[in-house]
Amino acid sequence: MTIFQRILDILKKSSRAVELACRDPPEVEHLDSALQLITESFRCLRNACIECSVNQNLIRNLDMIGISVDLILLFRELRVEQESLLTAFRCGLQFLGNIASRNEDSQFIVWMYAFPELFLMRELEENLNIAIDVIGAHQKQPGSEWPFLIITDHFLKSPELVQAMFPKLSNQERVTLLDLMITKVACDEPLTKDDIPVFLNHAELIASTFVDECRAVLKLTSEEHTDDEEVLATIRLLDVLCEMTAKTELLGYLQVFPGLLETVIDLLRVIHVAGKDTANIFSASGCVKAEGDISNVVEGFKSHLIRLIGNLCYKNKDNQDKVNELDGIPLILDSCTIDDNNPCILACESPLTSSQLGVLG
Repeated sequence: MTIFQRILDILKKSSRAVELACRDPPEVEHLDSALQLITESFRCLRNACIECSVNQNLIRNLDMIGISVDLILLFRELRVEQESLLTAFRCGLQFLGNIASRNEDSQFIVWMYAFPELFLMRELEENLNIAIDVIGAHQKQPGSEWPFLIITDHFLKSPELVQAMFPKLSNQERVTLLDLMITKVACDEPLTKDDIPVFLNHAELIASTFVDECRAVLKLTSEEHTDDEEVLATIRLLDVLCEMTAKTELLGYLQVFPGLLETVIDLLRVIHVAGKDTANIFSASGCVKAEGDISNVVEGFKSHLIRLIGNLCYKNKDNQDKVNELDGIPLILDSCTIDDNNPCILACESPLTSSQLGVLG
């Protein structure tokens, strides 16, 4: 009997304990040992599948995928927030990702068993911990394809889920979700007719969060906050806005979003003044490094603010005039010096008018 056959027997036996707990809720209190066995079994399977098509095929041919999906669906029926349950769920999801990685036969079987039951958005909205755990799984194993596909092909297509989940995410989990949102928005393919209303909802969430929380980056004027996770999440919000405003389907909505343009100009002014007044992470580095190795966390932050201002002003006279009224043009010109931390900001030899502001993305 192979080790994989033994693991299959363990999963079958343990699943009966989970089924009993589903029928008799008080039995959940006695599930810890079964959940530990399930978790370790999934970990073994997950690790065995890493870059090993032989193991992937052996495990798949034992119908391990079907048993695993059934177990994960049973976890959902328990509707408890027990840590051991969430760990078992995460490891099971990682196993499904690894067995499907670069293996079309496994991908087909996983999809056949898991869709649509594993991806019912309404149930995920009711149990956000499961959805958040998927993001945590991708954060810890970014090379695993299955969590990536769940998030990009399902979560990001449900603005209600993202809206409910976003406030509950840790800053690291926010960065992970926002990175995947950038991947989706920044691809060369235009947004489909179905994608547009979904991403308009995402744009509202990102813009409102940025307006409310963007001043968190001012923590970086203090040396002890140079790796602050809240700041990293805020910086990623700006990155998403830059990519969204480079999409014509989303640009018009963000150009009229209340307070967004004013907030970006105000933030640019504050960090520009902070960088000139004292030596800190926002101070310009006057010598361009030949190797272009810029390591600090605000690399390009000021240039991204200017890029966003330009995008918001693209073919929009009201916003162009607003930049002029807020003395934004002198501010942008004063920011256009050689700066190793913002290598995309170029010095301007001729005056810049509000009508010259356009898409910089």
